[in-house]
Amino acid sequence: QVQLVESGGGLVQAGGSLRLSCAASGRTFRYYSMGWFRQAPGKEREFVAAIRWSDGTTYYADSVKDRFTISRNDARNTEYLQMNSLKPEDTAVYYCAAALVFGTTPLDADKAYDYWGQGTQVTVSS
Repeated sequence: QVQLVESGGGLVQAGGSLRLSCAASGRTFRYYSMGWFRQAPGKEREFVAAIRWSDGTTYYADSVKDRFTISRNDARNTEYLQMNSLKPEDTAVYYCAAALVFGTTPLDADKAYDYWGQGTQVTVSS
């Protein structure tokens, strides 16, 4: 069982930055691939970024590539999402998720994930 708690959301002006954190419980965090998803009002949840546990490979949605950076600190059981050059369209509830997967299982679909956090609101004003 893994519990995930996000933090770091808030209100920021367009062009600004935020760093989201996701703290995980449990001693097996290092074996989980981690992801970030987001859901804007009236829209479906969408993939943002992921990092594979085995080799640290990262994946990004096209809409956030070159602006967002996903990382992890296994010693601290924490995942991060550094968000720069924020746009109003980045406004959403952001969720972290943990996936116990092996090989090259795609990480851009929410069905790959076993555990989810409660979400943190990010609001970008224009």
